[in-house]
Formats: sequence, structure tokens, C-alpha cells
Amino acid sequence: MEKSIEAIWKDGFLESDALVAPKLNNLYDQKSKHIIDKFKRMFKINLIAISIGSVIILAASFLVGIPVMGVLLFLIANAIVIVNRRLQKGLLKIKLNVNSYQYIKAFDGWLQKQLTINSKMARIYYPLIFLSLVLGFWFSNDIQDIIRGPNQILMVYGIPIFWGLGVLIISGVLSYFGGVIYKWDVNIMYGNVFKKLSEILNDMEELRA
Repeated sequence: MEKSIEAIWKDGFLESDALVAPKLNNLYDQKSKHIIDKFKRMFKINLIAISIGSVIILAASFLVGIPVMGVLLFLIANAIVIVNRRLQKGLLKIKLNVNSYQYIKAFDGWLQKQLTINSKMARIYYPLIFLSLVLGFWFSNDIQDIIRGPNQILMVYGIPIFWGLGVLIISGVLSYFGGVIYKWDVNIMYGNVFKKLSEILNDMEELRA
């Protein structure tokens, strides 16, 4: 029995070696590779920027007299980079010699895994970043002068009790909303890429239905 027009249309983009609807194959192949290549470039640049930024902050922290903050932020930033470098290896393993649907589905699967892992990490590193800032200023000479000044702050075992409670509350809030904050950050940087990816997947799913 001859294939219907709809069946031929589906085969045109589902089979990489199909002779029917070659323009459709090329269209989705180009769209898929373009959007994924764009993400790869942005992802690589982002990791490089984090690494370079951590070095600059480290150097600056010593210059302004808050080395504790610089060292801690440097360690946190590079821990994030190391984890994402390992995740990046999975991205590079996605096969190119498959049809556009399989290619972009494989990428979407990797992306969801990457977002899940980083979302969980964000609940840890956002509070740590805040604590790094607090500790950096805590060990600076200016803060120590205030503490030892005439208007002394209420201290318990050398810790300013009200400041300490404030730090704990803010850290708890950052931990609780860390995943949400991370999604905001990601959408600011990759929102347009995610939108186009979703559009391509929706188009393909409709053709497969």
C-alpha cells in the first residue's frame, strides 16, 4: 500500500537516509546543529569566564586586604568549573551521525541532567559564596576596629550574636531558594537558546504524533 503524504512527511525527517522531503531533513539538521553549537560555545565561554574571574577576585582580595574572601571564592568557583567540565565531556560524546530528532533528544537529555546537578549544587554554593563574603569582611581590619571600638557589639564567645543570627538566616534562605536563583541566572544567559530548543522539539514531536 502506498504511503500517505503524512507518513512520507514523517519519514522525511525521521530517517537520515530518506529520499523523501530532503529539504525538511536539512532544515532540522541545520537548526539542531546550530542551536547546540551555539550552546556549546556559550557554555565553554561561561566556564572560562568563571575561571578567569576567580583568579582576578583572588588577586584583588589580597590587594584590598580581604584574602580570606578571595581564597574561598576562588575555591568555590573552580569547584563549579570542575564539575561542569566533567559534565561537558558527556556533551561532546553526543553522536552527530544520527538523525536530527535523535541528536537533539540526546542533547536535551544531557541538558536536563546538567541543570539538575547544578540546581542541587546551587543550594550549597550560593550560601557558601555569601559566607565567603561575610568571613572576608569579618577578618578585615576595618570590621575588627568596629568590634573593638567604643560602641561594642554584643558578643558571645567572640561572635557578634545578632550578626551571627542574621548570617544564618540569610544563608538558610539562599540554600532554600538556591535552585530557583540558579534557574533565574541560567535563563538570563541561555533563555533564548532554551526557547529555540523547545520550539524545535515541539515541532518534531508534532510530526511524530
